[in-house]
Amino acid sequence: MVETIRTVKVKLDVPNGRCNDLHQTKDQFLHCANTTAAWAWRHPNEYCVTSKQEAEKALYERLRDETALTANLVQKGIRRAIEATKSGVARLKKGENTRQPHFDAWSVVYDKRSATFHRDHVSLSTINGRVECPYVIPDDPKDTPIGEYLLNEDYEFRMSTLQYDRSTEAFYLHARMRRTERDEHEQSTAVSSDAKHRTVLGVDLNVDGSLAVTSTGAFIGNADEMNHRRREFEKTRGSMQQAGTRSAHLSIQSMNDREHRWMKDELHYASNQILEEARDHGCTHVAFENLTDIRERMAGVKRFHAWAFRRLYEYVEYKAEMLGIEVEQVSPAYTSQRCSKCGFTHETNRRSKHQFVCQKCEYELNADYNASKNIARKLLNRLHSRQTSSDGGAPCQCALTSGTLNLNGEFIASVRSTAEGESTDKPTTSVVGH
Repeated sequence: MVETIRTVKVKLDVPNGRCNDLHQTKDQFLHCANTTAAWAWRHPNEYCVTSKQEAEKALYERLRDETALTANLVQKGIRRAIEATKSGVARLKKGENTRQPHFDAWSVVYDKRSATFHRDHVSLSTINGRVECPYVIPDDPKDTPIGEYLLNEDYEFRMSTLQYDRSTEAFYLHARMRRTERDEHEQSTAVSSDAKHRTVLGVDLNVDGSLAVTSTGAFIGNADEMNHRRREFEKTRGSMQQAGTRSAHLSIQSMNDREHRWMKDELHYASNQILEEARDHGCTHVAFENLTDIRERMAGVKRFHAWAFRRLYEYVEYKAEMLGIEVEQVSPAYTSQRCSKCGFTHETNRRSKHQFVCQKCEYELNADYNASKNIARKLLNRLHSRQTSSDGGAPCQCALTSGTLNLNGEFIASVRSTAEGESTDKPTTSVVGH
């Protein structure tokens, strides 16, 4: 396989009123990088930290709280500093003089999670939502890098860098483009290879019962226990607040810290279990419902639940990146009313919080488990629509506890499955609770 990498500099037409969002995003991105560099650089008294995973574990929570950046941009800031620290350590080993990395140049690193790249514009994540910026393309781009690489469908977008020219007050995207060419042997095996890279794990989040339910039938975490513990903390805090003493105030602060650590542990555990399911079933994608406006959309969701859902999603997202698994959100419309077996959609299909019975085909299963399979299917449809002819029509499939199911309803039993015709699937109990 031969790869061709090219970087194209293209000017952006930033909408009026959004330039400041990009400047503030840069400030917070550099804050992440410089905070990480200060933490990682321990020369000459100790060994410098050069592990990205160790740095993210130590600093991710803090930097998420200190900035308004998305999870991916925080990770990119941390990783930029660790790469610079590695380079500094290499120079020290050669006996060269160097010092703690410091970042002040105007730049922000974007990849396909924090930016959506198109041939005529880019959508960038900022501290104030996304901003869509058209490219400034010359009238005749032929024989220019823009025409040869940026507008060339043979090239795909990779990680790119946003920069700012102070002299002209203009923003530029340094788009990194890649073209991959297969040899004849690789082309003959491309279809079977690609087919392994479109297996989706659906995840349904809940305010009671299990915190998360996957399309493989794993019931993860205990939302009821989290709600109970949360109420107990609130009750104790209320009693202490009535005392009004300094001692009570300090005790409340200590309790808040304990509660926060406990919640982090629970959510980290749940995220690890979700990714274990994804790895065990060979998944390349994990699908969640879109969490935007979830408090208004989902009955029973309070600020606490919305925070927990978003933090769990972020944990899965940044851990999945290290495993090469993509995490995406899909529209939540009708996921709880649609039958995951025959597709019949009606509000009466869901008889109770946890019981789903299709009024058409009489398929009966746990309602949250049904929803998780519908969530997976929505991402399958999206992935299928993205396929190009070069993909060879590789099938997309949903990961179930006993095998996989594609968009045509064809079930393929897992090699681990011993029962015949297990496509109806029963939820597993091995991962229930914590």
